[in-house]
Amino acid sequence: MALVLLPGLNNLIEDISDEKKLPTPVVEAALREALLKGYERYRRTLYLGISEDPFEEEYFSNFDVGLDLDEEGYRVLASKIIVEEIESEDHQIALSEVMQVTEDAQIGDTVVLDVTPEKEDFGRMAAATTKQVLAQKLRDQQRRMIQEEFADLEDPVLTARVIRFERQSVIMAVSSGLGRPEVEAELPRRDQLPNDNYRANATFKVFLKEVSEVPRRGPQLFVSRSNAGLVVYLFENEVPEIQEGSVRIVAVAREANPPSRSVGPRTKVAVDSIEREVDPVGACIGARGSRIQQVVNELRGEKIDVIRWSSDPVQYICNSLSPARVEMVRLVDPEGQHAHVLVPPDQLSLAIGREGQNVRLAARLTGWKIDIKNSQEYDQATEDSEVAELIAQREEEEALQREAEERLAAEQATRAEEDARLRELYPLPEDQEEFEQEETQENQNGAEDLLPNDNEPIRKDPIDEIDEPLSKEDGAR
Repeated sequence: MALVLLPGLNNLIEDISDEKKLPTPVVEAALREALLKGYERYRRTLYLGISEDPFEEEYFSNFDVGLDLDEEGYRVLASKIIVEEIESEDHQIALSEVMQVTEDAQIGDTVVLDVTPEKEDFGRMAAATTKQVLAQKLRDQQRRMIQEEFADLEDPVLTARVIRFERQSVIMAVSSGLGRPEVEAELPRRDQLPNDNYRANATFKVFLKEVSEVPRRGPQLFVSRSNAGLVVYLFENEVPEIQEGSVRIVAVAREANPPSRSVGPRTKVAVDSIEREVDPVGACIGARGSRIQQVVNELRGEKIDVIRWSSDPVQYICNSLSPARVEMVRLVDPEGQHAHVLVPPDQLSLAIGREGQNVRLAARLTGWKIDIKNSQEYDQATEDSEVAELIAQREEEEALQREAEERLAAEQATRAEEDARLRELYPLPEDQEEFEQEETQENQNGAEDLLPNDNEPIRKDPIDEIDEPLSKEDGAR
């Protein structure tokens, strides 16, 4: 068949490449695959209304499309195996037929034949299939490049612009900053802030949460406004001491979506200074609160507590419950990280916070289980007795866990011994092979040990072995 001409093919590829921001070879590969799918559609339409479609899923795996960019056209090519008798005309060709062209052909060889249909025969349905497949392949390539583009970004915080709304998610346009055009990212409901006003074209700072593969949609970007990483990024950009390394953020506990609407979003940030003369809390707050106010504004009024980290758990727990005033911290179970915090009656509600938010964030920040107690009603003997029961219960659970792990390890060891014994009685093919190799090696070593010293070959210098070829006698040995 002759070449099927596609006038303006080169311009078409260049236009698609510029519009989709895809490399030219990628567009060419997508076009070849689309034309091949169109050819498959053309072949299947020949059986419409006549008989059942005889083609299996991998039937056209030996077909390909070749683009001729010089003459601006394409050919459909089929790789066929040379056989004596043909069973499938699409996959095989008779030896007698090939012998008419070349006398060197042999059965089992592969030849490539041009099977391009006439342009008029291609059909409207096949052309529509080609167009649909090309559009889909280009979208897949774009998503794949998006995944590669955003997966290795050093800066996970992006500037996003609201485009539209889908169900409870906000679809935003983001850019990687690598000179590529904006792409779509999804902001799910659980990652939104309650104080945000997501109107069209509004811009926000978002945290790139993940680039994941979504079934039937390909790579998809998911961003978040509630991730603690966004708070860290905002402080890093507002506080020069953090950028320089003299101040570091040790831990962040954030509750961006409280369980109740009566409780606003809140974050606790623990900071520490590498240099003694630097006040980490003051550096993060700034003069008259100027630095932290920028962070609060970006988070739409979210309350932020900056506290000083301490290696002493008592001091750290005291600081974490800010702004409440603490009288005493008792580490009742250091191993289980359980502490009782005694506060005056007037500080009790402040330490707990509305619906327990303050103490909940303090516990997340420090990693300790914190119980707030009224200092005037605290009965140490009773509390110690209750804690002793909890410790005994915890130790019993840990002992049961260790016992279960030891029992599992013993069962695995017994099973391994039984498997080894069975393999000795009934060796697997690979075991038999390994045993025979070891036995052969041992026999060779034993034979060498039995050789008298007079027959032991004399070691030569490597240069001598190159210069002096082996004699027939040496070779026989």
